[in-house]
Amino acid sequence: GVGAAAAVALGTADSASAAEGGYPKMTIKTTQGEMEFEMWDDVAPKHVKSFLTLAKQGFFDGGAFHRIIPGFVIQGGDPNAKVGYGPSGTLDGADKAKVRKWGTGGPGYNVPAEFNERIHEFGVLSMARSNDPDSAGSQFFVCLGNLPSLDRKYTTFGKLTKGDDVLRKIAAAKTVTGDIPFERQGIERVDPL
Repeated sequence: GVGAAAAVALGTADSASAAEGGYPKMTIKTTQGEMEFEMWDDVAPKHVKSFLTLAKQGFFDGGAFHRIIPGFVIQGGDPNAKVGYGPSGTLDGADKAKVRKWGTGGPGYNVPAEFNERIHEFGVLSMARSNDPDSAGSQFFVCLGNLPSLDRKYTTFGKLTKGDDVLRKIAAAKTVTGDIPFERQGIERVDPL
């Protein structure tokens, strides 16, 4: 009853954005369907702004999730992953030199860390980076479970609001050594709503 409603209200009270009509949203249209995310501009404003700016420019369109680790994450946002798969959309006939570059690309700039209290749990959107905390660029990951080892070490900046089934389908893709999907798991387009 009343307790549950109060808890729900408290859950959104820490967000000025939510009070003003909700978080910005975006969709990722994949080869498995569409996912919708809310973007946490209250705890990670620089990450949200950068991500939505890149999305508006079409930076992510035609990309792919190049790293899939069941129970952990799916990772995308590397422009290098737009090329490399073979003609059938699988690793058969892939360009190995191009595949080796997957996971190394970015937008040509970095976003400073905005580590925050939002935890890494199923559907949470977070930024990939190298050892340097301020090295985030365009590569992002979506969590496939509770990942406390990542909390306050990577910048969480959004969460899945629709498309759990799509996330689960991508997570179930067959992979080869290096956590690379055998069949392209495409990021067809990313659109701010």
